[in-house]
Amino acid sequence: MSDYVEIPWQKLSEEAFAGMLEELVSRDGTDYGEQELSQEEKIAQLRASLTSGKAFIAFCSETESWSVLPRRP
Repeated sequence: MSDYVEIPWQKLSEEAFAGMLEELVSRDGTDYGEQELSQEEKIAQLRASLTSGKAFIAFCSETESWSVLPRRP
């Protein structure tokens, strides 16, 4: 990903945060491993990664898109 800005999930309203998570897990081609998970399980997994600091929301101004990326140690 080119230049991006980290969007702190804590700055989002609960409604906006939930909407972002739902939109992300509904994207085609999102892979959650060998076991198929329900949308609710995927959202819970993603939320846990963000709230624990293992991942972050990245906004790319060049493409005007966002994604969740793993935080590197």
